[in-house]
Amino acid sequence: MNTSKFLVMFLVEDDPGDQKLVKSALASQEAPIELRIVGNGEEALNYLKQSKDGSMESPRPSLILLDLNMPGMGGKEFLKCIKADEKLNDIPVVVLTTSDSEDDINECYKLHAAGYIQKPANIQELKKIMKETVKYWTTNCPYAKI
Repeated sequence: MNTSKFLVMFLVEDDPGDQKLVKSALASQEAPIELRIVGNGEEALNYLKQSKDGSMESPRPSLILLDLNMPGMGGKEFLKCIKADEKLNDIPVVVLTTSDSEDDINECYKLHAAGYIQKPANIQELKKIMKETVKYWTTNCPYAKI
């Protein structure tokens, strides 16, 4: 893995327990990761608006991890908004959700999600999945920083 690159990962997740699990799983990774967390789609769009304006407090994400089921603006609506914005639509979005519905999976890919991961039941499996995710995106993401 190219450890000279780092990712600015952006987690859009309303559940504090899941936020903590993802944070813990990412903390054990080899690649340097700057993790930013927001609790819903509206907060995520506000963050990304600041990011577009060049805010130092809101660095542009290299990768977005997106939950589908959130109060207010859900993941699919957020995905539609970001992919409709020409200044944001090139940021890869990986859906990280409990849903294994074929309809959800197909709809997310039609909305241009870069990936779809069903949340595993235990932290060890989540660490393994996050390791593979980080490895892939530090190698293949043009927005990973050097």
